[in-house]
This record gives sequence, structure tokens and C-alpha cells, in this order.
Amino acid sequence: MKNWSVYLIRTQHSTLYTGIATDVLQRFTEHQSGKRGAKYLRAKGPLTLVYHVEVGTHSLAAKVEYKIKQLVKAKKENIVANTPSRESLLRCLNISENISENI
Repeated sequence: MKNWSVYLIRTQHSTLYTGIATDVLQRFTEHQSGKRGAKYLRAKGPLTLVYHVEVGTHSLAAKVEYKIKQLVKAKKENIVANTPSRESLLRCLNISENISENI
């Protein structure tokens, strides 16, 4: 089973993009190249990977990604500034580590 991570990328205009991947560095390279990266990030470089943490399953990573995308920018910046561990991030987002409780 692959372990999924959630990551945040900062654009040249200081916006934050949130995504999930099994290989964050490879995915970040794809975003930078603009060929296989997210359309949102095209022509918004230079890009900086500002935070990433392994969270586990695809299902859990998708839930974390969704919750982060719902946050206001100040709260996303707080995540970047504090670089919380997996457990701290899940607690901050009110996501249970027991996947069956998240379904």
C-alpha cells in the first residue's frame, strides 16, 4: 500500500496550492515543469514547496486536502509556519485517525 502525503506550494504571488501525492518531490517537479502539473499553477512560478507531511491512505489524504482547501489563507499560513506533524495536523483539522470514523 502506498503512503499518501499532503503538500502546500507557494506561487510567486504568495498564493497557496494544496495537493496530495505518493511522491511529493516528483509531483512538485511536474508542477514546476507545467506539463503534468495542475493547471492552476501554470505560469505562476517560481513555485516553492513550503510544507508536506505523510498522512497514510489515499482516503485520509483526500480528506486532509479537502479540509485544508476550506481554510482561510491565514490558517493555511499557520500550517506552513508551524509545520505540524501528521498527528498535530489531523487534530487541528478535526480529522480522526481511525479511518472507519471518517467514512
